[in-house]
This record gives sequence, C-alpha cells and structure tokens, in this order.
Amino acid sequence: MAFRWLKQSMPRGLYGRAALILVLPVVTLQLVVSVVFVQRHFEDVTEQLTEGVALEVALVLDRLAEGGLPAAEEAAAALDYSLRAVPPEAVPATDSLRFYDFSGRVVIRTLEARLPAFEVIELPGDFDVSLYAESVAGPVALDFGRKRVSASNPHQLLVNMVVFGIFFTVIAFFYLRNQLRPITRLAEAAEAFGRGRTVPYKPAGAVEVRAAGRAFLDMRARIERHIEQRTMMLSGISHDLRTPLTRLKLGLSMLEEEDRAPLARDVEDMERLVDEFLSFARGEAGPGESETVDPLDLLRGVVEDAARAGADVRLVATEGGGQMDLRPLAVRRALENLIANAVRYGTRAEVSARLGAQTLRITVEDDGPGIPPEERAHALKPFARLDPARNQDRGTGVGLGLAIAADVARAHGGALTLGESARLGGLEAELTLAR
Repeated sequence: MAFRWLKQSMPRGLYGRAALILVLPVVTLQLVVSVVFVQRHFEDVTEQLTEGVALEVALVLDRLAEGGLPAAEEAAAALDYSLRAVPPEAVPATDSLRFYDFSGRVVIRTLEARLPAFEVIELPGDFDVSLYAESVAGPVALDFGRKRVSASNPHQLLVNMVVFGIFFTVIAFFYLRNQLRPITRLAEAAEAFGRGRTVPYKPAGAVEVRAAGRAFLDMRARIERHIEQRTMMLSGISHDLRTPLTRLKLGLSMLEEEDRAPLARDVEDMERLVDEFLSFARGEAGPGESETVDPLDLLRGVVEDAARAGADVRLVATEGGGQMDLRPLAVRRALENLIANAVRYGTRAEVSARLGAQTLRITVEDDGPGIPPEERAHALKPFARLDPARNQDRGTGVGLGLAIAADVARAHGGALTLGESARLGGLEAELTLAR
C-alpha cells in the first residue's frame, strides 16, 4: 500500500522499464561518487590548502609586525603574494563569493578558524583571491591565485563521469533495444493473431525468446489447421442438413393451407435453428478479412436495416469519428444480434456509440425486463437460456446471440459487458472493440 504510488508511476512499456533499469543504477552511482568526491576532494583538499595559506599569511603579518611594511612586502613576494595596505573604509563589509562556490565556503570557514587576524575575503571567480586581514599597521590586503586554496580543475572528475556515463548508457541502450525488439515483434504477432489477423513472424533474439516464438508458431499452426478442418467438416454437414429440409418444404407446399401452415412454421424454426448452430460452430463470430472502415457508418447502416425490417430501434447519439480496422461482417452480425435481442425482449431499443482514440464503444439499451446481475456472466455463454428473466413468451432464441457478440468483441481485442439501462430501465449491452 505504501509503495502503490511508486508502482503507478513506473513506465508500463517494455522499453520504458528497460531504460529505467539501465539508467537508474548509472545515475545512482554517479550521485554517490559525486557526494564522496565533494566530501573527500573538495572539502579535505581545500581545507588542507587553506591551512597552508593561513600559515603563510600569519608569517607575513609577523614580518609586518617585526620589520614594517617593506619587510612584509619582501616576505609576501617570496611567498608569491601581493601585499598592499588599504584604508579601513576600503575593506568590504562581508565576504564575497558566488552562490554555487562550495569550496569557497570551506576556505572562509578554515581561515576563520586558523587565522585570528582574518577579516573578509573576496572570491570573485576561479582565478583571483583578495584576503583582508588586520595588522599592527592597519588593514592589509593580500592578493593571490585561487589555486592556492582550491584544487585545480575540480570539475574534471564530474565532467568525465557525466560524459562517459551518457556515452555508455547510449551504447547499452542500443544493445538493449536489439534484445527487446524480438520480444515486441512476438507480442505484436500474438496480438494480431488474437484479433484474427496473421502477420509474418520469424523467431529471433535470445534462446528463450526464440523458444517462445517457435512455441507461438506451433500453436498458431495448430489453431489454423483446426479451424480449416472444422470449416470443411461443417460445410459438408450444412449441405447434408439443408437437403432434407428443402425436401420437407417442397412436400409441405403440396398440402392444404390449413394443414401446411403449422408444419411450415416448424420447418422454418428448424432451418433457423440449424443456421444458428452452424454459424456459431463455424466461427462466424469473426468471418471475412479485416478492413479499414468507418464504424459509425456501419452502425448507422445496421440500425437503418433493422428499422426497415420493422424493429423499433433508433440511433440516439454518436461521438467521435474516423476509421478503424475491423471485420465488417462480424461486427454487423454482433450488432444485429444485440438489436434483435433488445426488440425481442423489449418494445424498443436505443443505440449509441463513442469512437475514442483507443476503443469503439457501442451501447444497445432496451426497455425489457433486463438480466439480474448474478446471471449476466451466464448469459454470455453459448446456449444459455434465461427465459424466466427475459420473458419467455417474447422469443424462441437458442441462446447464441450474446455469445456470438461476445466472440466478436474478443476477436477485436474487446469485450461485451451487460448492465442495467439507466435511461430505459432494461438491459444495457456495451460492445467494446479495440481500435
């Protein structure tokens, strides 16, 4: 619970997570080394150098007290200092240094501790230093180079760490990308096959990735063979079943009207039930090839066709626009089933759609009795019959309409969810397709 925010902020993609795993240790190592370097190099070395300067300045001030200004100037020159007397009003009121000059703060702290005569110091840059001290002759200033109190070129280690860290990170990233690319291609091939499309794929990459790729190809081949064999078998069964039904229809056409009507209805019901069973078994939840179409135009056509057939259905709202890849025949069949169920168990149906950047959501609502929440999962199973909840006297379905629509949604990377219509009070079926 305490680290949920951290988990939510992590990258979700494989490349993002790999880059984080690659960069985070490098950055952490550089931070640790930088802290150690600043503490050990900047502070310790600067403190030692400043202590030496404090001793030299104290020597110059002693010579000034013993022999006057000429003797002090001679001693300062020998130590490579420039000594000058300054009036009291020329002494700065406070120390002067840049806000990011961390070693300058160490210099000031050390001089205050080691040099009793120290007053202020000016550290304007990386080259010159002016130290003001109190002497028996009044305030004096000593000018010297910054390198006497600070390590020379202290930034070189940090620059080298950053430059080489970036260089090796880029090299590692390109290597890592070559290792991750076969995984992404396998994921794309599996996702495409899950949506009913077959894309070219060749196993590549590490041994484990190649093994997973070969297993995927074997699985895909077995599924394709199974579908092909089932389609061939059901084509023959379809022909064998339709032939006796056709003979029965021809025989009934020779009977009197009063004798023929009930038997003809039975034959039509049998033919319709056979068509439903064969359609579901044949996998017509996903027939045809994927095409780039306008899904909202497809939806309008389905609603208009249903309305012309006598169904009380209307398209109440659409949102968004554009095209997407889908199987038009499969989606049309799913929508026809949802609308047929809505008008069969209710008096009217309303359809709405929202086409977003990632998904297409189509909602079909009716004013029928609906489906209890505890039975909605069962209603999506093939041959499920919920007559007590869905008004048994309103239809003679075989329980395949919602199952086929759910198969269509899954074939398009989506789902079919059932709920209660807030507007009409009946069932709300939402068909979600991945864009």
